[in-house]
Amino acid sequence: MKIGVTCYPTYGGSGAVATALGIELAERGHEVHFVSYAQPFRLGHFHERVYFHEVEMEQYPLFEHPPYTLALAVALHDAARTHDLDLIHVHYAIPHATSAWIAQQMLRDDGPPVVTTLHGTDITLVGIHPSFQAITSFSILQSEGITTVSQFLKDQTVRDFGVGAEDIEVIPNFLDTDVYFPGKEPCRRDSLAEPGEKIIMHVSNFRPVKRVWDVVNVFAGVAERMPARLVMIGDGPERPRVVEAARALGVEDRVVFLGKHGAVEELLPCADLFLLPSESESFGLAALEAMASGAPVVASNAGGLPEVVPHGESGYLYEPGDVDGMIAGALRILSDKDRWKAFSEAGRAVAVERFSAELVVPMYEEYCLRVIETHRRKAESRVEQSG
Repeated sequence: MKIGVTCYPTYGGSGAVATALGIELAERGHEVHFVSYAQPFRLGHFHERVYFHEVEMEQYPLFEHPPYTLALAVALHDAARTHDLDLIHVHYAIPHATSAWIAQQMLRDDGPPVVTTLHGTDITLVGIHPSFQAITSFSILQSEGITTVSQFLKDQTVRDFGVGAEDIEVIPNFLDTDVYFPGKEPCRRDSLAEPGEKIIMHVSNFRPVKRVWDVVNVFAGVAERMPARLVMIGDGPERPRVVEAARALGVEDRVVFLGKHGAVEELLPCADLFLLPSESESFGLAALEAMASGAPVVASNAGGLPEVVPHGESGYLYEPGDVDGMIAGALRILSDKDRWKAFSEAGRAVAVERFSAELVVPMYEEYCLRVIETHRRKAESRVEQSG
């Protein structure tokens, strides 16, 4: 296949998964063309059969903001026509599904089919807003293929956007379990914590939906009962609130802010526990990465997280905002070596047996081939009817 891929290139789950999928497909012999306004942050090295096309946007005084949706449509049109793409695969509906549909219309009968993968806030937060719901629904429904990363997100899409359940395929997020793993060499814990301290870790974009202040509250409760260090990876609008919360709770000297990090797989094996108390998660990729790295998880039971973290096996799940419950769960894991070991091994097994690239990438490959074949048959039928 020759596949055009559009995703947000910035630090975040949808872009990370889209980039990883493109690279994996290229390694399986397919030709992959990324089309975006910047190179995806995880596309830092040369990969055979992987190409990047930067979307050019004209800065014109009339526009308060450059019309990216239109510029992307033109770039997708050009890539499809120049490279004879078999498929356009867009990750995150807004505005990518709309741009792909416009590009398809510009190409008329020569346009390749479009697959839209829904990742979360494009449906649960942004897409559901009255300003975007109608165009999001329209654009999704124009796609020949629709996938979601969890059953939770599929149910939300069916309920809120008028898409038939039979038209959506659930294909979970995945990771390379040879990259995310407990490690063959001891982690450099001394660079993050003092000897004897438990390392509690959190990775996110520090947005309100992540409830990052709860991370600090849970940590403070744990730190009252045992030596511990909180390692915060990522950055975003809630960071000042988190810094203030740590100061108010008297734990600021035991909280380490590492900022955005391009290789979290090097840090996660150091974690004794991973916290993800989000208000909502369409999947919970950060939790999966932690489990693959051998870290038990304490998280909320929101959204798709129960599909990723088996409660009582690889971690504990609580209602969003249940700080006391999360403290109790964290202490149960950290104070019992046998339980910690069992949870660590179970989480690793879940990652390998259910969410490895070896299992999930062929699901995408088969689905895309099926969409291409259906599109081809419909095109042939139209030709026969017109003749």
